[in-house]
Amino acid sequence: MAAAAMARGGLRYGPCHPRLRAAGARGGLRWPGLGGGRAAAAAGWSRPAPGGEVQYCAELVRKRDYEGFLCSLLLPAESRTSALALRAFNVELAQIKDSITQKTIGLMRMQFWRDAVEDIYCDNPPHQPVATELWRAVKRHNLTKMWFMKIIDEREKNLDDRAYRNIQELEAYAENTQSALLYLTLEMLGVRDIHADHAASHIGKAQGIVTCLRATPYHSTRQKVFLPMDVCMLHGVSQEDFIRGKQEKNVRDVIYDIASQAHIHLEHVALDDYLCNIRKVDFNIFHPSLQKKSTLLPLHLYIRSWKKTY
Repeated sequence: MAAAAMARGGLRYGPCHPRLRAAGARGGLRWPGLGGGRAAAAAGWSRPAPGGEVQYCAELVRKRDYEGFLCSLLLPAESRTSALALRAFNVELAQIKDSITQKTIGLMRMQFWRDAVEDIYCDNPPHQPVATELWRAVKRHNLTKMWFMKIIDEREKNLDDRAYRNIQELEAYAENTQSALLYLTLEMLGVRDIHADHAASHIGKAQGIVTCLRATPYHSTRQKVFLPMDVCMLHGVSQEDFIRGKQEKNVRDVIYDIASQAHIHLEHVALDDYLCNIRKVDFNIFHPSLQKKSTLLPLHLYIRSWKKTY
């Protein structure tokens, strides 16, 4: 994207926020009344053993973003730890929404990560394993701060439990989260090319749409539906239909329309696999086969990497 290319040509290290400057060594979070241990609990993480930040990030991504974990392993050796740090950062933000019962707590955790990024670019990262590894990745690859902030801002806006108003709103969310993560990954790999940015934009949007589809059965069990309202209304489908797990044709038509929009953006490895599988079950999003991990996915990814076909 042109905007991405312009951002990469500008300043990467913004001015340090004055209230983030500490007179001496800092113990962790900056929330009033929180010490190191309590701060860790509030942020939703436990301190690893000394030097265990890389393993912490790898395990977090393996458990919560398995496909991202496998893709990171296929990157050049010198980039793997940085890729896992980026993925772990994304996981940390993504799991905030599901781990809170009060929005205020979610906002506090988002603010922790916003402050953490500011501190990272001041060479003063908080004592948190993902933040520590992220700081190393930023130093190693000169990553653009703007993309981190976009991800945080968009995830924060998404703390509200409401459906997307239309497919464009879902795509905007995907652009500012998934695509932004891919822009950072390209920077990490030393790729600074407007055509690569354009491809990353499409892939990120497709990935965001697919993620929304894949999470629908899980969200439905929690009485929540986030699918675009305009598509649901077009086919006369209510949120209650998804919560009850209905599988009538109009429900499948909603999934078909949304999946088709992802397909328009790009067919890409694991995303393409899911879109093919959902087509095989006639767009029944509740089909048990769609909830299983592919045991052959590591092999498929390795073969496509070896063939350089993505």
